[in-house]
Amino acid sequence: MNFYITTPIYYANDKLHIGNGYTTIIADILARFHKLAGEETFFLTGMDEHGTKIEEAAAAAGKTPQQLVDDNHKLFIETLKALGISNDFFIRTTSEKHKKGVQKLLTTLYEARTPSGEPVIYKGNYEGLYCTGCEKFITEKELTNGLCPAHLTKPKAVKETNYFFRLSAYLDQVEQLIQSGRLKIMPEGRRNEVLGLIRQKLDDFSISRERVKWGIDLPFDPTQRTYVWVDALPNYITAIGYEDNPEEFDKWWNKSQVVHLMAKDILKFHAIYWPAMLLAANLRVPDILFIHGYISLDGQKISKSLGNAISNERLIKDFGRDATRFLLTSQFPFHQDGDINYRRLYEKYNSDLANDYGNLVSRVMKLAFTNFDGKVPTPDDTLEDQSVELRAAIASTPDKAIELIRNIDVLGAVETIWNLIRCANRYFDYNKPWELAKKGQMQLLGTILYRSLETIRIVASLTSPIMPEKSEQVLGMLGFPKGYRPIISDIDRPNFLKPGASLVAGENVFPRLQVPTAEVAATPTVAAVGEDGIITIDDFAKVKLRVAEVLACERVPDATKLFKLQISVGEEQPRQIVAGIAEFYTPEQLVGKKIIVVANLKPTKIRGIDSNGMLLAAKSGKQLSVLTVDRDLPPGATIS
Repeated sequence: MNFYITTPIYYANDKLHIGNGYTTIIADILARFHKLAGEETFFLTGMDEHGTKIEEAAAAAGKTPQQLVDDNHKLFIETLKALGISNDFFIRTTSEKHKKGVQKLLTTLYEARTPSGEPVIYKGNYEGLYCTGCEKFITEKELTNGLCPAHLTKPKAVKETNYFFRLSAYLDQVEQLIQSGRLKIMPEGRRNEVLGLIRQKLDDFSISRERVKWGIDLPFDPTQRTYVWVDALPNYITAIGYEDNPEEFDKWWNKSQVVHLMAKDILKFHAIYWPAMLLAANLRVPDILFIHGYISLDGQKISKSLGNAISNERLIKDFGRDATRFLLTSQFPFHQDGDINYRRLYEKYNSDLANDYGNLVSRVMKLAFTNFDGKVPTPDDTLEDQSVELRAAIASTPDKAIELIRNIDVLGAVETIWNLIRCANRYFDYNKPWELAKKGQMQLLGTILYRSLETIRIVASLTSPIMPEKSEQVLGMLGFPKGYRPIISDIDRPNFLKPGASLVAGENVFPRLQVPTAEVAATPTVAAVGEDGIITIDDFAKVKLRVAEVLACERVPDATKLFKLQISVGEEQPRQIVAGIAEFYTPEQLVGKKIIVVANLKPTKIRGIDSNGMLLAAKSGKQLSVLTVDRDLPPGATIS
C-alpha cells in the first residue's frame, strides 16, 4: 500500500521553532522508512497563512499580511532544508491551488444534505465570545473564571452573521468510526479523550467570519471569509490534487494509508471536525491520527513568549544536522511530553553517537586497513568466533525496526538499532581482534572484521532515514557509490558485502564533543533581578521586549513594594511576574493595561514567589511610571 504522511501546517506568524522541527523530523523519518521498505510515499508539510493572528502580527510588524507570510515562507524553507527534510510538497494556504480546492469543498458542503435531509451548511446569527489565540468561538461553559482555559485571556464579545457546519448530524458516525478502529487515534489516551468530547454533544461550528478580511472568500457568499479551521484542514486534500488532479488524489487519498501527525492542542479539530467534514463531502477519512506530546526545556514549557526556545538552527550549529535529528528523536517517546536538558544532549551525543556508533566504525575500519590493505576480508564460517548473539540480532533487527515504524514508534526503532550497535561492540570486544592481529591469526581476524563490517552496513542502512548524510558517509566508506539508497531487500540479504571489495578511508563519523563546563542555557540570561523587583540589564542587545496585557494584580503579603501580576504575552499560557511598583499604583490601576515586559529573562523567585519576566518603568526622583503602549497592539507584539 502507498503511504501518505502529513504534519500540521504551521502558523505563519513567525519562523519554525523546535516543536515544529520535532514534528517535521519525525514525519520525515517515517516517510524515509516507508520508502526504505519499498513503498511509494508522499510527505506533506506547509504553512497556515490566513486568520486574525496573521493580520495582527503583520500590523505589528508594519507589513501587509501577504508580505509577512512571504517573508516567513522563506524562513520556513531555509529551516526545512537545514534539517534535511525531504517533503514531497509544501502547501501554502494563500496559493491558488489551495484556494480553489477549499472553494470546491465549500461548494460541495453547501450543496450537501445530512442523512436526515437538512442542509449541511446553514446561515445563522452568532452572538458570543471569540478567542483570537485559539482562533475559535468559545462558550461560557468552556471558560475558566471568565478566561479562555488555553490562553487565560478574556475572549472578545462578537455579534455577527456567519455560516455554520451542522456538526451534530455527524457526531454519531465519527464516534462509530473511532470505536471500530477505522479511524485510529493514537495513543489510546487521546482516543478516549476524543470519545469523551463527542459524548458532550458538541455544538455546530462556524465556518466563516464576516469581519475577517484575510482569508478565502466563500464561493456562495463573497462577503464572508472561511473560518481558519475550514481553510486549514483541507490542505491535506488540496495538496494532492482534490481540485485539479483526480488521478493523484485517488492514489494518495483513497489508495494509501493516510497518517496525520499533530500536537495535542489541535486534537479536537482533526479528530472530530475534519472527519465530519469529510463524511459530509462523501470523502474517505484518514486512517491514523497520531498525537504527540510537548517539548519542555529544563522542566519549563518552550515558548516564543517566554523567550526560552531552542532554535532549530542553534541545535544544528552545536551538533550538526544529522545528530540533531537523532537527538530529538531518541530522547523520549513521541506520544509523551518530553524534557530537553542541553547538557544531556551533549552526553547522549558522546555516548550513543561518538562512543557506540562512531567508535565502532573507526575501530573496524582501522584494523581492516592495517591488516587487509583496505579490502573487505573473506570470512570463514567454519571458525568459532562467538557470533551467535550478533547473528541473531542481525537477523531480527531490520524487520523489528520496520514493524515499530509502522506503529509510529520511532524511539523504539532507534533503540532496536542501537541494541544491534551495542551487540556489535560486545562481539568486537569479546574477540579482541587487535590481539589476533598481533598473533597473526588472520583468518579469524578477517571473519570478525567481515561480520563487523556487515553489521555496520546494516546499521548505516537502517539509520539512513534518521541520519541520511552520516549514513551515506558510512556506506561510502564501505565502498557503496555516492547516492546509493538502501532498500529492505538489500538490508536483509546475508553477506551482502563482497570480499575483496575496496573500502574507503574517511573522517571520524562522530567526533567527540566537549561538554561545556559552564551551565548550558538555551537562551542567554540577560539580566539579574534583585529582591526589590528591580531589573539590571547586562546586555541590552539580547533583550526581547514584548507587549503584555495585565490580567490580574495583587499585593505580595508582607512586602510594601511588590505586586504579583498575571500577564498575557500572546499565544502561550499566561505567566506570572513580580514587580516593585506597589508604592506607585493600586492593583485596579494596572489590570487591563498594555505594558512592556522583558520576555526572555531566566525565571527566578522573589520572596519565594515565581517571577517569569519583568515589566519596564521610568523613574524620575520619587516618581515612577510603568511604560505602556498607546496603540491597540496584541499581547506578544515585539517592541523594537
